[in-house]
Order: sequence, then structure tokens, then C-alpha cells
Amino acid sequence: MNIFADFTQRVKNILQDLDLKDSGGNAPDLSRVVVEAPRDPAHGDLATNAAMVLAKPLGVKPRDLAEKLAARLNEDGDITETTIAGPGFINMRVAPAVWQRVVLAVLEQGAEFGSIKQSPAPRVNVEYVSANPTGPMHVGHIRGAVVGDALANLLEFAGNEVVKEYYINDAGSQIDTLARSAFLRYREALGEDIGEIPSGLYPGDYLKPVGAQLKAEFGESLKDKDETDWLPVVKERAIAAMLDLIREDLAALGVKHEVFYSEKTLHARDGANGSKIDHMLDTLREKGLVYQGTLPPPKGQMPEDWEDREQTLFKASDFGDDTDRALKKSDGSYTYFAADVAYFQDKFERGFDETIYVLGADHGGYAKRLQAVGKAISDGKTDVIVRFCQLVKLMRDGEPVKMSKRSGDFITLRDVVDEVGSDVVRYMMLYRKNDAPLDFDFKKVTEESKDNPVYYVQYCHARLRSNLRKAKEKFAGEGFEDTDLQGADLSQLSDSGEIELMAKLAEWPKTVAVAAETHEPHRVAFYLYELATALSRQWNRGKDLPHLHFIQSGNLKLTLARLALVRAVSLVLVSGLSILGVNAPEEMR
Repeated sequence: MNIFADFTQRVKNILQDLDLKDSGGNAPDLSRVVVEAPRDPAHGDLATNAAMVLAKPLGVKPRDLAEKLAARLNEDGDITETTIAGPGFINMRVAPAVWQRVVLAVLEQGAEFGSIKQSPAPRVNVEYVSANPTGPMHVGHIRGAVVGDALANLLEFAGNEVVKEYYINDAGSQIDTLARSAFLRYREALGEDIGEIPSGLYPGDYLKPVGAQLKAEFGESLKDKDETDWLPVVKERAIAAMLDLIREDLAALGVKHEVFYSEKTLHARDGANGSKIDHMLDTLREKGLVYQGTLPPPKGQMPEDWEDREQTLFKASDFGDDTDRALKKSDGSYTYFAADVAYFQDKFERGFDETIYVLGADHGGYAKRLQAVGKAISDGKTDVIVRFCQLVKLMRDGEPVKMSKRSGDFITLRDVVDEVGSDVVRYMMLYRKNDAPLDFDFKKVTEESKDNPVYYVQYCHARLRSNLRKAKEKFAGEGFEDTDLQGADLSQLSDSGEIELMAKLAEWPKTVAVAAETHEPHRVAFYLYELATALSRQWNRGKDLPHLHFIQSGNLKLTLARLALVRAVSLVLVSGLSILGVNAPEEMR
């Protein structure tokens, strides 16, 4: 039940019934007509811009059109008052029954209230984290992991069929470095004094178990082999061990991918059919989108694979990129970018309607090239969305934090999660827009106060659940299950604070729709805090005005109505926290 969509349609129905025509004799485009909550609640419950956006194409004064529309809106039994503000905005007051229907809808639909059903469900691929499998997750991966996971949850709640995917960069030179680092730990496990870890290798203690595993499996048989013989063996074991480590780290944060996609599979040859990268190049050639040529040197830092020679180039600039992109070097080997293009083609061939990449801020130049790839490969059939996550600065009471334990040279994801818990990390990573810098202060995020949003929202839910338990004790033998509350006389909910709370509940479906459309899960975190604030405001009013208590000892009818509202708020909190991947505790200890 989205009352904003409902009333938008009511406004459009009236406009169509008025049989309005533009200068060409055509019915006006109503796509820009919306009904929203006014910025200032004192102006009304709902507001529409209809007269403002239609006046010019219709050649009329906005206020004249607003007066016609307002007169018809006043005939609607759910609208108690309309006022025209400024040049033509129409503000509306609605009957209490409108808000009461929202509460009933929440109770009937449960945690599914606000979800969106789409048929057929669009298929969406969300790729996030995708760190090199060379060690444990570090703090730089946390925000992308949380944003990507919450975005995937949000899109699923909004009616999409979502696949959470991790791209394993297991074909680059960093994997050879990983294998050599693991081999050094293997020699150490055999009893050799390896001394200081050489520059260029990974120094972290997390590779010691890999060395021990290699010793257990191969004994001393690898020690005297040539690198060409032991490297592929060690590489395979090291990658598998690092992926296990990565999965464990992500699980601690509540992140679980359905697909781990290996970059190596893009390079692997399938007999005479060649590799997936070969297939991609054939596709672009058939479309006439590759040519032999040279590229000017890029501005700023020179990439590793740039060369001032004729190469095989993709016409990326034809699709909005800043420049064309090299797919094959002059020596015939593929560039890193070629694998990116082949990877997208694989996603397209798997039938995704939308592919989303959640990347770190250091990949800022990738948006245009990935979108160009999407347009070229899919002929515009698959949308490519790129979201960047700015860095997180770890603080403790305003001072920078250093807390590395096992990484060798960086703060791990587990360090952070182990100290404050997954719920705190996830909520706080979503309490800023993904492309805004974020300070994560360990002291502030664990405070038990209104200034700590994750505590505030979780405490609000626990308080609501406590009220329901107390009501069962107070009215022994009476029913307070959801089915009982659905039968409550909601006309009892007439206090201004109760109406404010019901109006905030009514915003939830729209919040979901807008957050999903804009790919911005932080909107959910903001909304939950606002809902908790509205609940607390009403709770605090009851401290001074006992007749506003949710539980009225001598009035079961009123108590049931208020607990129906309490339960509705609780259900929406559960729903929103679930999208964020945060628990909704029954009680706070």
C-alpha cells in the first residue's frame, strides 16, 4: 500500500477526466505529476505539483488549473481539506482513516509491507568486494561489502531476482606473488630460517597456515623443484586457502555471495572454440567495434599496460567513454580491460537485465568504460550501474586507529567486526551516502544514545517488543497476536503523535521504491532512524501525559489499537533492518 502512488493516480484520473488539451490538441504528458509529503508538515499531509508542471504545456496559469483540480479533489472522501500555496502547489489533508488503513496493511502483510512485486522479475547481478585473493579482507573492503550486500537485499525486496557475485582476480601477476609468498612459508614450515620477508612478497602471518598445509600434503617434495614445477601447484592451494579466508571474513560481516566467478575461466581455452575473451573479441569484430590503431598517452599516472604501438582497440568513445580502449597489446596478449569486457559479455549471456558494480573510490575512471562496454555488448539491453564507495577513516575518540593483528601491514575487516560487532559495522557503513567520506569512530558507534543510530533503532525495536510482552502480562488471557491486533478499532488512534507515526509508516513503501530506483540503500538507514525518532517522541510525550501510554490498564480497546500501531512500527523496523543486514533484537542487554 503506497499512498503516494495511490493519490498520484487519483490526481491523474481527475486530470484525465478534465479532458485537458495542449496547444496541439493533445492530452498532456502526466509523467511528471507526483504526490509527495510536503517539506513542512504544517502545510498538509500530501502535496501535488500537477498544476505547476502542466500549466505551461496547457497554456494556462498554474493557479487557475490548481483551483480546478482542488475543487475536484475536495469531492474525494479521503481528503478533508485542500489549500493552494504560492503559484499553484496543492496541499491536502487526509482523513484519519487513510492512516489507519496503513496500519492495517502493515499488520496484514507483515514484514513484506513495502515490498514490490514485479512480473516477470528483472534479473540483476550485483558484483561487489571482488578483492584480489591475496589475503584477508581489510578495512578498505568493508564499505563496499556492506553497500553491495544491502543494495542486493534492497533490490530483491523491490521485486528483482538478484544474484550476489564476487569476481576473483586470479589471473594476474599478484597471484604469482601470492604463490611465491606461500612457498616461502612452506620452507619455513619445513624448519628453514627464512629471515625477513623480502620486499615485494606478502608478509602477513595469514600465510603460515598455507605453508603448514603444503608441508602436510607434499612433505619436502616441493622444496627442490624448479619454480615452473611448484608454482602452479602452490598457486592453486594458495588461492583456495585465501578464498576460504575471504569467505570467513565476509561471513563475519553477514555477507554471502551466491557466485564466485574466476577470472581464469575467461582465459581458459575451450579447444577450437578458444577462450571467452576470444569469443568477446569475435563479437565486437562482428559489430565493427574494433580496429588496429594507437592511443595517445593518458593524462596522469601511466597504466601498466599502456604502450605507444599499434594495438587492437575497442571503439569505446562511440558509447560515451573518454577514449577508445586497448583489448590486445602489440605482442598479441590481452589487456586487463579485455577480461573486463569478456566478463560483462558472460553476464549478458547469463540473461541479466541490469548489472551493478560496487567499486572503491580508486576505480573512479571505470564508470564510463564499463557503461560503454554494456551498451556495445548488449546493444543497450542491459543497464550498467556503477556505484563508488569512498574511504572509511577509523577513529577512536577522534584519534586515528592502528590495530593490525595478522595482516602484516593493514587493518583487517575482522579486527573491526570483532571489536564492535557486525550490526554496528553494517548500519554505520550505510548511514552515509556511499560516495561521501565516512569517519568510523569506535567510541561513538558503541555509545548507548540517540546520537548512535544503530543503537537507537535497535533499542526502539526492543522497546516495542517489551510493550507487547507487558500487555500480555497486564491483560492476562487476552490475545495480542497479529491476528488479534488486525481486529483492533483503529479509529481510537486520533492523537496528533499517533497520526504522525502512522504517516511515517506510510512513507516506507515509497522509501523502498525510491531507494531501489536510485540504488541508494542509505535511504533505508535514514528512514529507520526517522521512524525510531517519531516513536520515541510519542513515547516521551506519554511520560508527561499518562493518557498517551501505549498500555491503558482500564481500557483494553484503546490498548489494542495502540499496540496495533506499536506492532506495525516493529514490523517495518524488522523489514528495514533485514534489508541492511542488521538484527532486530527482542531485548537489549
